[in-house]
Amino acid sequence: MFTDLKIMQTASALARHSVQRHGQIAENIANADTPGFKAKDLEPFSQAYAKSQRAMMDSHRASLSAQAFHPELIETEGVASPDGNTVSLEDQMTRSTSAARDHDTALTVYAKTLSMLRATLGRRG
Repeated sequence: MFTDLKIMQTASALARHSVQRHGQIAENIANADTPGFKAKDLEPFSQAYAKSQRAMMDSHRASLSAQAFHPELIETEGVASPDGNTVSLEDQMTRSTSAARDHDTALTVYAKTLSMLRATLGRRG
C-alpha cells in the first residue's frame, strides 16, 4: 500500500541512485593511480528519473519498478594527469559528499512520510 505512493517511489529511487553513485565514486578512487583510467559518474538523478518516468508512460505501467530506473554512466570532465588518468581525489570527495547528502535526504523524506501516514491513521511513532 505505502509503496504505491509517488513520494515513496521517488525517495526510493533517489536512495538507489545515491548508493549506485557512491559505488561509482569508490571505483574512481580505487583507480586513482591506474594509468589511463577515466573517471565516471552517474547522470544526475533528475535526468535519470525523468527518463524512467517517460519509459514508464510509454509502456503504460502503473508504478515505478526497480528495473525501470537505470541511470547511465557518464565520463566526468577533468584534467588528465601525465599518465592519462582523470581522477581528481578532491572532486571525488565532493561528489561523495553530494551522494551522501542525497541518500540522507531520501531517507528523511521516506521516514517523515511514514510518520505522517501513521499520524493520519491515528498511530503515534
